[in-house]
Amino acid sequence: MLWANNIYFYYKKSDDENSEKGIALKGVNLNIKKGEFVVIIGHNGSGKSTLAKHYNAILIPSSGDVIVDGMNTKDGSKLWNIRQKAGMVFQNPDNQIVATIVEEDVAFGPENLGIPPEKIRKRVDESLSAVNMLDYAHHGPHLLSGGQKQRVAIAGVLAMRPECIILDEPTAMLDPSGRREVIDTIKRLNKEEGITIVLITHFMEEAVEADRVVVMEEGKVVLEGSPRDVFSKVEEIKRLGLDVPEMTELAFELRKSNINIREDILTIEEMVDEICRLK
Repeated sequence: MLWANNIYFYYKKSDDENSEKGIALKGVNLNIKKGEFVVIIGHNGSGKSTLAKHYNAILIPSSGDVIVDGMNTKDGSKLWNIRQKAGMVFQNPDNQIVATIVEEDVAFGPENLGIPPEKIRKRVDESLSAVNMLDYAHHGPHLLSGGQKQRVAIAGVLAMRPECIILDEPTAMLDPSGRREVIDTIKRLNKEEGITIVLITHFMEEAVEADRVVVMEEGKVVLEGSPRDVFSKVEEIKRLGLDVPEMTELAFELRKSNINIREDILTIEEMVDEICRLK
């Protein structure tokens, strides 16, 4: 679905060709399959948001290629098709909501595609239903909670019928309840609708149920694998200035205290099972 092939990106070209000043991505290779749920983590400045914007052709690589379902993002004639294939949801939902009524906001994208009104009506209802916001179709977005606004923003992308949704820290500005609403929506779209998900986040718990976790540092991919494989490398993750899920951290500390417990625990349920086993 998405293919990053040895991509470099310079925010500011330096006169010295050997200088790394302004390089945001340094030879990134990352392929994402159709239907996959991939989480990309890394601290601020690691390049994860820059990479996300390449998958939606908001940014074009300085060198290397990004291919979206067979289309090269450098081909300007394919830009419209690329953004229909790969929709983008940003950190602040207020920056993505353009109408004063929820259903009108969700209809905005399909209207710009020139889709007939009766089909737009169907898409709006289906998209709002998919994010459990159909009951709020006639509400003003300003009356919604942060989590509800973000779900409306996701519905607006869904109405364009993308095969992939890239979400750039969509829960960063939300409270725990809003974060749960959005993550549950994302997981359901992936599992039930088969939509490819690329989630950029700094909340490690959001990465636990992904198919794959990618860790970035200084514009490079430094770790990649299943959540269990990646987060079991606790010391390596901490050296990169990142946290691990709370239960993985607890298991790590228990093992340091010579308690024979699995090192790849991710969830509370797994921790409870393991503690019961010890008895």
